[in-house]
This record gives sequence, structure tokens and C-alpha cells, in this order.
Amino acid sequence: MKLGHEVAGARLRRGDLSLSEKFWQISWSLVLLVALTSCVGLGMLYSAAGGDWDPWADRQAVRLVVGLIGMIGIALVDIRFWMRYAYTFYVVVLVLLVAVEVKGTIGMGAQRWIDLGFFQLQPSELMKIALVLSLARYFHGAHLDDVRRLPFLIPPLLMALVPFALVLKQPDLGTGLMLVAGTAGMLWMAGVRLWLFIVAGLGALAAIPVAWEFLHDYQRQRVLTFLNPERDPLGAGYHILQSKIALGSGGLFGKGYMSGTQAHLNFLPEKQTDFIFTMLAEEFGMVGGVLLLSLYVVLLVYGFAIAFRCRHQFGRLTALGVTTTFFLYVFINTAMVMGLIPVVGVPLPLISYGGTALINLLMGFGLLLCVFVHRDVQIGRHAAFDD
Repeated sequence: MKLGHEVAGARLRRGDLSLSEKFWQISWSLVLLVALTSCVGLGMLYSAAGGDWDPWADRQAVRLVVGLIGMIGIALVDIRFWMRYAYTFYVVVLVLLVAVEVKGTIGMGAQRWIDLGFFQLQPSELMKIALVLSLARYFHGAHLDDVRRLPFLIPPLLMALVPFALVLKQPDLGTGLMLVAGTAGMLWMAGVRLWLFIVAGLGALAAIPVAWEFLHDYQRQRVLTFLNPERDPLGAGYHILQSKIALGSGGLFGKGYMSGTQAHLNFLPEKQTDFIFTMLAEEFGMVGGVLLLSLYVVLLVYGFAIAFRCRHQFGRLTALGVTTTFFLYVFINTAMVMGLIPVVGVPLPLISYGGTALINLLMGFGLLLCVFVHRDVQIGRHAAFDD
């Protein structure tokens, strides 16, 4: 019996498992949580359309099924494959970001999409995962002394700043800030010293007057509106004021499914995307909002638990990066609709309507599951280049 356990342990460390063995190694409770949260999103999109699957819920359902299948597929791939091609994936997405600048589709005043005919691809969403993989690959096997040397940090900073500049040019401030915040989180988890973050923070504060000059007019209006929403209640302040009214009118238990007046009388803008949490809180009240946030907390706990159980640095950083990115989605969107931060274009994860965002999130959870399946695999410092 002891010999059998030793043989099984050795196979796990080598990653020598069949597809069927990997399939049963998947954390199916996490898959169920992701599917359950996504179904809440389908229900809210059905409500947003006034009790109709068209035009949002039916399309989102198709993307969800495809995305869940892809998520399982990603989980079954050897994690050393993702490590080996992390930089390649990053470069491909970076090229797509450049392609957006050359021949992108313009929508809602921004040039963020590539029209594939059957699908509107948003490369900036894919960059969130590509950046996590490339940073995890860079810091894999790095010694703490390496991480604490400033020259060693130049490549990862460039990895983040180049796509950040391209995303800002679209313009998409919300996604750009997520790239920067996600990178900062991974640098912290990789062991970068605290004083560097303090210096960077002070430098960012000092650069605010300069950055203000480079903001677009609508972005300046969002900041001014955040500081005083009542200054333009029918213009720039309309979104957040209507969001606050809807949140407050929901009360403790809400007005009932498909009975939210602010949403269904079209006072609440973008109810199927950026402000879908507001619609949910109006229909199901504070209790419904807290229950959804509780689902998110459980997903975050799963992500961090998988990271801490992983025995190799690449998987640990990948899991932490994916989980941090998911947290940023939740925090920015919910804080935005409550008026705690300026309004930026960040969807509510697994709930808001949107193809690339949903697929990107499910890819991230696929990588999280892949880390769990391969948590005991031994990966050397240069394993990404081994056959």
C-alpha cells in the first residue's frame, strides 16, 4: 500500500497523468460555483430585456457553454505548456492591441474591438490573462535577491507599461488601471520590497497634475462628477445618480424579480453591462447584493487556497494573478456603481453582458483549475524550455 502511494506521488510530481485522471483531479466544486454565478448573470440579463432571452441572455448562454467547455479543456493541459508559451501568448495579444489601433472597430466613442465577423474581440481583456502568465513565467525560479534588484524589475514593468499605453490610447482607462493594479499585485507577491511601492505611489500622486492634462474630456468629467455628482444631474452625473436611486429604492429585500422601476423604465443606463449590479440590488435588495458578493468571496477563497497549495512558483503566481484580477473586476465595478470611485468601463464578472470579458474570465478560471490539477508537479527553473 505504501509503495503504491509512493508511485502515485512520483507520477503526480512528474505530471505523468492520463486525461481521465486529470479530469477527476479537477475541483468540480469550483466549476459548480463558476457556473452558478454565471447563471445568476443569465437571469439578470433575462430580466434586463423585460423577460426575454433576446438580445442578451441567449447570446450570453451560448458563450457560457463554450467558455465552460474551454475552461475544462484549459485545466487538462499540462501546466508546463502554459509556462512554455506564456511569452508567445503575450506577444500575440500585444500584436492584437496594435491591430486595434490600425484597424479596430469603434463603438461608444472608443476603438477597442476587432471585428471577426461572428465575434467582436477585445484584445485588452485578453491582455489581463496574458500579462499574468508572462509575469508568472518571468518570476518563476527567481531568487529573492534577484527580485530586489532594480534592473531585474525593468522587463516586467515594460511588459505592463507597453499594453497600458496602448489601452489608454483606445481610450479605456478602466482596463488600463486594472493592468497596472494587477501588475503591482504580482510584483508584491513575487517579493518586491515595500519601499518601491511607496516611492511609486508618491510618484503617481506627484504626476496627477500632468496626467490630468492628458485625460480626454469625458474622463475629466467622470472625475469631476465623482467629486460632485449633482453638478450636472442630467448630463455627466446622470449615470451615478440613477444608480444610487436604484440601489436605495431596492431596500432590504428588493422590489421583486423583473419589477425594478429604475431599470425597467429605462432610467438606469447600461443595465445589462456596467450597472447590472445596481439592477440586481433594486430587484433583490441588499440581501440579494450581499448574496452575490458572498459567492464572489467564496470564489476568491478558492483562488487563494489553490495558490497556497501549489508547490511551484509559476502555478502559485498564476493562481494569485488570476484571483487578483478577478477581485479587481468585482471591486471596481461594485465601488463604481455605489459612487465610491469614478465611473469606468469595467464589467461585473460573470454577470455583465459581454463576450470577450466572459471568455477571458473563464480562461482565467481554467488556468486556476489547471494549477490545482498540476499543483504537485515539479517544475525546474528552466523547465519551460525542456522537451
